Amino acid sequence: GTGVATMKFKSPPVNSLSLDFLTEFCISLEKLENDRACRGVILTSAVPKIFSSGLDITEMCGKSTEHYAEFWRAVQEMWLRLYSSNMVTVAAVNANSLLPSPCQGSSPAGGCLIALTCDYRIMAENPKFSIGLNEAQLGIVAPFWFKDTFVNVVGHRVAESSLQLGSLHSAPEAHRIGLVDELVPEEKLKDRATAVMQQWLALPDHARQLTKTMMRKAVLDRLVAHREEDVQNFISFISKESIQKSLRMYMEMLKKKKG
Repeated sequence: GTGVATMKFKSPPVNSLSLDFLTEFCISLEKLENDRACRGVILTSAVPKIFSSGLDITEMCGKSTEHYAEFWRAVQEMWLRLYSSNMVTVAAVNANSLLPSPCQGSSPAGGCLIALTCDYRIMAENPKFSIGLNEAQLGIVAPFWFKDTFVNVVGHRVAESSLQLGSLHSAPEAHRIGLVDELVPEEKLKDRATAVMQQWLALPDHARQLTKTMMRKAVLDRLVAHREEDVQNFISFISKESIQKSLRMYMEMLKKKKG
């Protein structure tokens, strides 16, 4: 084989990151990590027009504190595994990394987070597609490790304004600010991802892996050291009546849009 796996998100209709999805995702990733023959993974979506709509709001609304804790630990686990992966990770963003209607709000941006953890990001050249960490639009604050990952990709100033405004960036804008590494026509996305992967795999794994660890270690260690505290912060924040109310309103709005 080529030593490259492709993971396609398939959690219709919008590839939201539910607890089940996250658990399954981590198991699949662990299997690939443990497979000596697998050196790289391309992350993409099997659902048309949506890369991932982000964290599943139903997991954060009207549930028990135990459920919130379990859900948040799964989000942390996904990030820790992806960000520290020994494999070369390439995101082929073939659609929105959130819900398609940013002007009317969109989902907390787990899809963007997945792309940010990768070594390289390629996005389909479609001005309708957008990507971003848009938590602020829902009155939610992006956790410190979302912020750290974002800063590592786009730099402090861009991250600061983008996070405060909860910005969703169109594909051309995402490329301009360095949130994605390149734009290609949709039909060429798969071939380009494969070509980029070959470029990365042409180097000896060992040196690349050690370099990746060196670059990312401080950010990874920070979450590992404060993991439980981060879970408790999420629970106390998400349990606030004002936040629950805004999530309920948001879900109602989505229902109306579907209807």
